[in-house]
Amino acid sequence: MKLFISRIHYKKDLNLYEKTVFYLLKILSIFYNLITIIRNELYDKKIIPSYGSKSYVISIGNITTGGVGKTPFTLEAARYFLALNKRVGIISRGYGAKLSNKEPNLISDGSGALFKASIAGDEPVWLSENCKGAYVVTCRNRIKAEKFLAEKFHPEVIILDDAFQHRKIKRDLDIVLIDAKNKFGNANVLPAGPLREDIKSLKRADKVIVVNKSFDSQKALKFCDYLKNKFKKDIFLCKIVPDYAYNLLSGDKLPLGSRIMAFSAIGQPSGFYDFLKRDYKLAAVLEFEDHHNYNKTDISKIIEFAQEENIEYIVTTEKDAVKIIDFIENVEMPVKFFALKLKAYIDIKEVLGA
Repeated sequence: MKLFISRIHYKKDLNLYEKTVFYLLKILSIFYNLITIIRNELYDKKIIPSYGSKSYVISIGNITTGGVGKTPFTLEAARYFLALNKRVGIISRGYGAKLSNKEPNLISDGSGALFKASIAGDEPVWLSENCKGAYVVTCRNRIKAEKFLAEKFHPEVIILDDAFQHRKIKRDLDIVLIDAKNKFGNANVLPAGPLREDIKSLKRADKVIVVNKSFDSQKALKFCDYLKNKFKKDIFLCKIVPDYAYNLLSGDKLPLGSRIMAFSAIGQPSGFYDFLKRDYKLAAVLEFEDHHNYNKTDISKIIEFAQEENIEYIVTTEKDAVKIIDFIENVEMPVKFFALKLKAYIDIKEVLGA
């Protein structure tokens, strides 16, 4: 269902059935948009108050559904402040976790992940493992999470992962990421389109980052100019490119030109597949819903699919990798699993301005 809705959100030429569904969803979008407009107006006029933290709070979010690159940018921001010897806390909602997020969960005390991804969720565990030194907490109530961090660790900087629409906490810096390829989709709000709120809400952002996941930056740069002229904001381009694919068990690099199969459970995975096509022969793809929690049956399905296609090498994302590692460790595998490491190019100091 999610894949079907995503096609409606981003596909240009809809067939008759897709158009019918779109117009039905459009009716619901009117009410959804009205609610978000009223809610934002209440916050703008301070009728609904926002909680103020003693820490320097940065919100990193987006205005659309699906994967844009918030979590990797959260990592870069956290590393930047850690390099300045600041105490850094990261708050994530913890999508797809088995842990209840009604109360704060300490996922990392700075030493690395205290839980497996199958328990705590892929994004918090990935952040914990790749950003040693930062405190990572999950909770759907960000205020509870902030108070927990303040009491336990006294962070100087708190980074809210995916919180542009979460206005219960005041932020000192509001950063919004936009995908250069998909942009705003069909420019409709949910559920008819991918927008979480009206495009005009970008006026609320302090800085906007256009994330380019292709090898050609020209269209992305034009989009940056469009946003700069329209919203009079600081617009930055973040270029994400593939680095290399490494074996999840040995760390060995996957030879260039290898014939591979790919699988993922991320929002908007097309960019991931495009990256693979540059350096490898992508022969087959298997997709799961965003934030899917893998089990043994899924791993068997992936392996069987690869064997049917006579493929030895299977590549996934680093976010997916943390969720499958337990199933392939200490087990003799007829195939080899790899994760694609990405590199991000952006002047993080200029963006954060701190």
